[in-house]
Amino acid sequence: MTKNIFKYALALSLAFSSACNDYLELESLTKVGAEQLLTSEKGLMTLLANLYNAMPMEDFNFRPNIGFNRRGWGGGVDEIVMTSMYTDESIKSDGGMSLGPGSYQYFENGYARNRDVSIFLQNIATAKDEGVINEATYNRLAAEAHFVRAYIYFGLVKRYGGVPIIERALDSDYIPGSDNEALYIPRNTEKETWEFVLRECDLAAAGLPDKQTSSDGIYRAGKWAALALKSRAALHAGSIAKYWNRAALSGEAVDKGLIGMKASDAATFYNECITASKAIIEQSGHALYMPNPAGTAEAAANFQYLFLSANEEVIFSKSFLDGTTLADQGHDYDIRYSPAQVNPGFHKFGRFSPTLDIVDLYEDYTDDGSGRSAKIVTRTDGNEDFYTPDPKLLNTSIPFKKYDDLYEPFRNKDARLLASIIVPGAMYKGTKIVFQGGLVGKEGNVLAYAAGSETGHDGNTYYTYGAESAGGYSGFFGMGRSDDANYSCSGFSVRKYLAENRNVLGVDRSSTTSWIDFRLGEIYLNYAEAVVESNSGDATAAAGYINALRQRAGHTDNIPLTLDNVLKERRVEMAFEGLRLWDMFRRRDYHTFFTGGKRHALVPMIDLREQQPKFIFVRVNLYYDEQAGGQTFNPVNYYWGIPSTNTNRLIQNPGH
Repeated sequence: MTKNIFKYALALSLAFSSACNDYLELESLTKVGAEQLLTSEKGLMTLLANLYNAMPMEDFNFRPNIGFNRRGWGGGVDEIVMTSMYTDESIKSDGGMSLGPGSYQYFENGYARNRDVSIFLQNIATAKDEGVINEATYNRLAAEAHFVRAYIYFGLVKRYGGVPIIERALDSDYIPGSDNEALYIPRNTEKETWEFVLRECDLAAAGLPDKQTSSDGIYRAGKWAALALKSRAALHAGSIAKYWNRAALSGEAVDKGLIGMKASDAATFYNECITASKAIIEQSGHALYMPNPAGTAEAAANFQYLFLSANEEVIFSKSFLDGTTLADQGHDYDIRYSPAQVNPGFHKFGRFSPTLDIVDLYEDYTDDGSGRSAKIVTRTDGNEDFYTPDPKLLNTSIPFKKYDDLYEPFRNKDARLLASIIVPGAMYKGTKIVFQGGLVGKEGNVLAYAAGSETGHDGNTYYTYGAESAGGYSGFFGMGRSDDANYSCSGFSVRKYLAENRNVLGVDRSSTTSWIDFRLGEIYLNYAEAVVESNSGDATAAAGYINALRQRAGHTDNIPLTLDNVLKERRVEMAFEGLRLWDMFRRRDYHTFFTGGKRHALVPMIDLREQQPKFIFVRVNLYYDEQAGGQTFNPVNYYWGIPSTNTNRLIQNPGH
């Protein structure tokens, strides 16, 4: 809307920030004038598209410390940083991640977008009254606006706790020259804010279609997207209530309920999660993608291509167009994260390093009904909890298990591991990916994290990184040098979401893979966790859901419904999909792990002490965490600081 449609500047920003001229400039997005947009259904759809585009979705173009939909070189090599890199799932290959609260202006931006929703609701009401759209169209558009508002407030409450609930534009409340008391809306409690998110989801679900048209597909919200958001939000709220005391805070915001909830509040939220999840599972028509593989190899292929195709499991997704021809429409996932040996030609690549911590969680196919993780076997004495601080100081007397090739330790591992992570010796785009970080010489001398070579007993020359030239390896080169951080620092690379099925140009915005925001697999896990945590719902069904996910991964046993099993299945099923950070926040696990905590890597090394060289695998502290002395997180940062409290009169969160 331009100034000739809405007279006043962004009224909410008058109260919440110093920026008071944030207009929604539609002229840059359409050829038609702003007034014309309000006189046709097509014009209103353009306005709706703008709401969707402004949603705070944590997708490929979300930068956790910078903001949403952030493209371009602001931040340099930090341009594409996935949320998993702030967790125990992965690390950016040049390290250097800050684990504190985000610094970008989500609070102000959230309320600016919420104002857009309010104005849109006003516009479509006027359009209905004037006969521009009929009742059915109005109901659909209004429901979508409530979906966007629920999404915005979910982003606010999970960062700040209770925030002001504002459901209309405040333009008419602004009086030039007055103290504008009406604009200083106080914070609602955290409980009230979570309840508001769920109500907005219900309003959205009530007006959205059960079945999407082919033109809507999975990219326009339907009823099940609204209920999926409710499922996720209700589980988050239930966890906050149940686990608040794991990191309880104090201060005025706590005393007034602006942050924190009572343990007795948890049951209501868990039941809301159960109800929403159950409706999706039983009524939506969505189904697991390829649930019955013929074997583990097929299971791995199926799970990989779940993320590279539109399919019946996907509930809501965000599409991307080729940004090389349509400015800023694509993303950079493939060019930034492809392993060095197969990088598509960009000068920054290989920047995504999954940790050994997540790799160790996956099972093998023993399938004894326990669901136990199967750590990668590196030693003959079974001591897989020992980590070497620095591989250059390796104690060569450790009883390492010797392997004939790089891939051997990963055979018979859970298909989801091999579909989500490129492990040493795995094939990607027809190339054997080499992660090797050192060698043990014939006399027991150690060379690691540095270029070098040595001749083996067999007369052949072997190299530290597994090849003579940089084109032949993908790991551990240039450790500690951010400009050279195009190589895995953990011994692994990401596979999930990489477009192995097509070629991607090595230029900005050339990736077009869709981001899956909600899928049925998550809903199964939400349901199971809420059932276990609340001791309500159908436990038999919940057990069936986690076992259905395992069977889709090629497992043949059934494991019992326990909290540990549900949480482990959630981690291996949903790895790198953006949930782990918020799972650690809502369950208050983050400060426990990151209290001087160090993530871990697996460094394959060629051992030349044998007549026929073998591979050993060394468990080490991640280089960057070791250099930092471990990562630490202050519990006050479970809630971000409210900006501009000196002018907006809002009560600040503790410690900010």
